[in-house]
Amino acid sequence: MERVNETKKNESVLIISAVLVGLFVLWGALSPRSLDEAAGQGLGWMLDNFGWFYMLSTAFFVLFVIVLALSPLGKIRLGKPDERPEYSWYSWIGMLFAAGIGVGFVFWGVAEPVLYYFDAPAGITPETPQAAVAGLRYAVFHWALHPWAIFSIVGLTLAYVQFRKDRPALISSAFYPLIGERVHGWLGKSIDILAVIATCTGVATTFGLSALQITGGLSYISPIPNTVATQVIIIAVVTFLFMFSAAKGVDKGIKRLSNINLAVAAVLLLFVIIVGPTLFIAESFVTTLGGYFTNVASMSLTMTPFLESAWLGTNTIFFWAWHIAWAPFMGIFIARISRGRTIREFMTGVLVVPSILAVIWFTTFGGTALSLEIAGTAPIGELVMNNVELALFATLGELPLSAITSFIAVVLILIFFITSADSASYVLGAMTSHGSLNPSLFSKMLWGVLIAGTAAVLLISGDGGLGALQTASIIAALPFAIIMTVMIVSVLIMLGKDYKLEGSKRRKRNRKEIKAEIRDEMYDNIKEEVIEEIKEEMKDELIDEMKEEIKEDLIEKLEIDQDEKK
Repeated sequence: MERVNETKKNESVLIISAVLVGLFVLWGALSPRSLDEAAGQGLGWMLDNFGWFYMLSTAFFVLFVIVLALSPLGKIRLGKPDERPEYSWYSWIGMLFAAGIGVGFVFWGVAEPVLYYFDAPAGITPETPQAAVAGLRYAVFHWALHPWAIFSIVGLTLAYVQFRKDRPALISSAFYPLIGERVHGWLGKSIDILAVIATCTGVATTFGLSALQITGGLSYISPIPNTVATQVIIIAVVTFLFMFSAAKGVDKGIKRLSNINLAVAAVLLLFVIIVGPTLFIAESFVTTLGGYFTNVASMSLTMTPFLESAWLGTNTIFFWAWHIAWAPFMGIFIARISRGRTIREFMTGVLVVPSILAVIWFTTFGGTALSLEIAGTAPIGELVMNNVELALFATLGELPLSAITSFIAVVLILIFFITSADSASYVLGAMTSHGSLNPSLFSKMLWGVLIAGTAAVLLISGDGGLGALQTASIIAALPFAIIMTVMIVSVLIMLGKDYKLEGSKRRKRNRKEIKAEIRDEMYDNIKEEVIEEIKEEMKDELIDEMKEEIKEDLIEKLEIDQDEKK
């Protein structure tokens, strides 16, 4: 009966979410301007009224995951107690980036620091050395600890309920400790539908942004025009290529492409560090890292109630909402590849390593772009303001071997695009296939085509459609931020119970071990005593026997002597 209910639930989740996304896309295709206006008004209302909530909740998420990792609960394993990690550290880290966030690094690595140099945070004068320092610091701030803390909460919770509690890979599964069997009812359906919609809109937006950057790069290094037709062709090609990766599955498809992409990204990063303004990059790295750790608390909890400044809402709060909108997608995929790791290992890999790489990546590419802009070598700022997708290629164009490095950058974005499509189709397939860890190839293909089609339709309809889709995914983040807050309560309940249970089992094992040790010691002691007693008894017996023998020998000898005298 439960299986039938679960099947009906997932069918309704698939149908309702697909219909809602379809209607939204239809609206964007037929009237992109009205959708853009409505979404913009909704975003403005959300930022004005709930900006404080985003700032406070995101800061709390960071604090929570750090405390959890350092606490005794960090020893608990995401799986059965005897399970070990399924993937190596290299493959695991590679897949974390390939899931989709790597596209953000590549897209914003140059653009964001330069953008903040011209449009500086409140209280900082634009186009000054202070603005350059703040630009790098805030770019790292938006892509380091905070987004990965958001992803890690969802990933940790889902990995735990899947591999420890044997529940399906659904967002609603995380709430079983709080609402029990109602996860199979309308409440659970609503949670899963919201997660599917947020994932669809977020991933479709990434498809559009990736297509924009690839066509921008191709137009920069070749005669290929940067048009909507080229962007749609790129989406079609990537969809075709992703199908091969999806057919191979996670182990052979995403894993292999992620390993390749991590190596390509490392080569490009090292090249820019070596041939670019190396000293400037090194100084920027140290300054940004120090400024980040010194100011992360104040940046996390600073609002501007006394200033008429929209900067915080259109940048920091905007990014927090965008990352929360991505949390269902990233969380489910991270959970899938993190089986067997302890919570402490999980947090180190998901929180610390990407944050360090974010500092290195943004200070390398953003620092190089700022160096070129400040020196007047290239108009990077003008490109960022008008064609943000060209910023990376314009920066590479000012360095040696620009044709080769720009081609490598296009390949990097292309593979990120493919792995993002693959992981997104996997996640959506799982979310609409009873939470299966191995959704059917058909369901993955279906979602891949639907997302690609959504991105293509909205690109054709104009920037209003794609921008509105991105805005809608951010608006959908508000209820999901509340869901994440409740999710923390749920996972703490599960972890607390299991920690007590493990503690009880550990104490029982300790008692058994102590008893065994005492038994062994007592056995050895008693054995020695018994041996001593046996030795004494045997000694006494031997003495008695020897006395008897000597006595008999003496008597016999006396008798013989008497006989001889006679």
